[in-house]
Amino acid sequence: MTRIGVIGAGRVGAVLAAGFAQAGHEIVAVAGESSASRTRAAALLPGVPVKKPTDVAKAADVLFLTVPDDMLANLVTVLADSGAIREGQIVAHTSGRHGLAVLEPARKVGAKTIAFHPALTFTGTAIDLDRLTECVIGLTAEEGEKAFAESLADDLGARPMWVAEDARTLYHAALAHGSNHLVTLVTEAMEILNAAGATDPAGTLRPLLTAALDNALTNGDAALTGPMVRGDAGTISAHLAELEASAPQTVGS
Repeated sequence: MTRIGVIGAGRVGAVLAAGFAQAGHEIVAVAGESSASRTRAAALLPGVPVKKPTDVAKAADVLFLTVPDDMLANLVTVLADSGAIREGQIVAHTSGRHGLAVLEPARKVGAKTIAFHPALTFTGTAIDLDRLTECVIGLTAEEGEKAFAESLADDLGARPMWVAEDARTLYHAALAHGSNHLVTLVTEAMEILNAAGATDPAGTLRPLLTAALDNALTNGDAALTGPMVRGDAGTISAHLAELEASAPQTVGS
């Protein structure tokens, strides 16, 4: 059993803490400033105290920093300068973009560092706990910490994937490219179906898009189907004309 503290009880931090608690680790404390974070912590981590970041850091043997990317460097510096991070402690962050360099202030005071990024979209609810078992954790660590980093991923039921320090940004760009564009495309498709009079756009799209996603992940662009592959220029022209008239926001200028 490991004593884990989490600074940032957002969608990612609260769920990871709950996942580690289910695996038998002790969650000593979490930090969260907003009312949403506190509500989330109460729902997923009943009985776990919500404390100041420095108090969380001092209480934990393994400290997870689950704050936005742009806040991470300053947070690590403040914790290290205040003495909240100590020699031998393990400090991990969940940023996809950052590797170990951002944790250098912690390493300088003797902490061991890990980049631990779940490749998953989080809702911040218990639903995510089951999804963790299907996701990959993008890991970066020094040789001496690799086995422990992998064990943490295993505890969540997730699959470890090693990412080189200089490949972190590219790795994260790929994930953001896929997930955010998918959300945009699906939302636009539902808007167009609404304009066509569909009463259940999501239900109409789900079997089609689920099959398309599975096929694309298996076969790449060989999974393309429909009028574009068949060369049905007349159908494509009709689509564009109708979109211009009924859903102009979906057509580029």
